[in-house]
Amino acid sequence: MSRIGKLPIPLSSGVRCELAGSNLKVTGPKGVLEASFSPEINIAIGADEIVISRPSDKGPHRALHGLTRALINNMVVGVTQGFQKTLLLEGTGYRASMQGANLNLAVGYSHPVSIAPPEGITFSVEGTQTIRIAGINKQAVGQAAADVRKVRKVEPYKGKGLRYEGEYVNRKESKKGA
Repeated sequence: MSRIGKLPIPLSSGVRCELAGSNLKVTGPKGVLEASFSPEINIAIGADEIVISRPSDKGPHRALHGLTRALINNMVVGVTQGFQKTLLLEGTGYRASMQGANLNLAVGYSHPVSIAPPEGITFSVEGTQTIRIAGINKQAVGQAAADVRKVRKVEPYKGKGLRYEGEYVNRKESKKGA
């Protein structure tokens, strides 16, 4: 039995869940999330928790059991607390700034790079070196952070570029003269 799938998902006050067939709609103080799940997995909504169960012990059902529970838990956490990723900008002359809702990055190119936030995502800049990406959908927040990081990945020699907070960059030794 899946260890993750067996755990019930607690629902805090202010969170409403509606199940229509295999579509789940979660409403909370921060917003509304909807997702479609496999009809083979049973989703039971109680007064203060959601319980996920599977019909058999076959491999595909076992795989979907933990996945479904994790995705629903992310939806519940997203509409109550939200998710955020932090990117750090390192390098001489590298800066980040906001222009309206858009994120402007000066990262060593001949022109500043402007990035518009996807729907449901907000960018914020603290100082000139810290970028926070926030939203209620965990997958969308992670994808937006990856797209911003792709503008200038960390290079291994000097460590310049955009990195996730807490990310370790394996530094290489430069070439030495003979």
